[in-house]
Amino acid sequence: MTEAVDRTSPEKLLTPVLSAFWDEDESWTLDVYRAHGGYRGLAKALAMPPDDVIAYVKESGLRGRGGAGFPTGMKWQFIPQGDDKPHYLVVNADESEPGTCKDIPLLLANPHSLVEGIVIACHAIRSNHAFIYLRGEVVPVLRRLHAAVAEAYAAGYLGKGALGDGGDLDITVHAGAGAYICGEETALLDSLEGRRGQPRLRPPFPAVAGLYACPTVVNNVESIASVPAIMDRGKEWFRSMGSEKSPGFTLYSLSGHVARPGQYEAPLGITLRELLQLGGGCGRGTGSSSGRRAGPRPPCSPRSTSTSPSTTRASWAPGRCWAPRRSSASTKRRAWCGP
Repeated sequence: MTEAVDRTSPEKLLTPVLSAFWDEDESWTLDVYRAHGGYRGLAKALAMPPDDVIAYVKESGLRGRGGAGFPTGMKWQFIPQGDDKPHYLVVNADESEPGTCKDIPLLLANPHSLVEGIVIACHAIRSNHAFIYLRGEVVPVLRRLHAAVAEAYAAGYLGKGALGDGGDLDITVHAGAGAYICGEETALLDSLEGRRGQPRLRPPFPAVAGLYACPTVVNNVESIASVPAIMDRGKEWFRSMGSEKSPGFTLYSLSGHVARPGQYEAPLGITLRELLQLGGGCGRGTGSSSGRRAGPRPPCSPRSTSTSPSTTRASWAPGRCWAPRRSSASTKRRAWCGP
């Protein structure tokens, strides 16, 4: 059951989980991550049969944080078991939507949450090789990921025997060439195979014939990074936040004409107006007029959506842009809100 959200002040809406220690020195290192409970969720997951891990994530209600909101556990469940083909996990870190910037800060400040989530997911779907597909332009993030993966290998979380009876596990960090279309999962798979990124006709779906024509799960960075906390703190804890159909927390990006642009971690179910309050509002004398989704061709939404819950299935999905304006029609201010 979800608990009532304390709305007495904007700050009380915050639920720092992935961002809990971003402001600490060297937050990206393995030592700092383990000091905050890192890899405890992995230990619990490895003690469970793979199918039980899938069921647990499914029961938590975690939905994909890439925009579509598809149940994560259900996506894992689609991978056929008992076949002779290798299974792959591909993490989509090709964050390209205008107005969206949450995965890059997460990978810079807390890359081990993704690495731990990858190991748990690979155990669940019986995969021995995972790929992280990253935008090639963000070189500092690429270096940070390589460093985190190297630390995980040195600590035994990756490599030979990393999955216990499940065998070895390797992670490959791949830098893309910046093509916007490669954010689409099947185009990303083509690019990862060394070909021009083009969306594939479906069926077959990636769960049946994905990377190298093998069963493949493609998940967003934040989706995978949220799994360790669920395994460590429990599915009931996760479901205590957010809404009934879209439980949990998520990272919101606020940019543009807001007083405090940045990343805000809050439960799903808060309103767009509350998000703008977290960012200090859009300045004096502004009044909201219409909103639109972050992206190249966003639809417009009526003013009433400022009080609509930010669930993945609501009338305004995470990623909309609210366009407040002054009384003068010639002066407009926009605040971008990305998932």
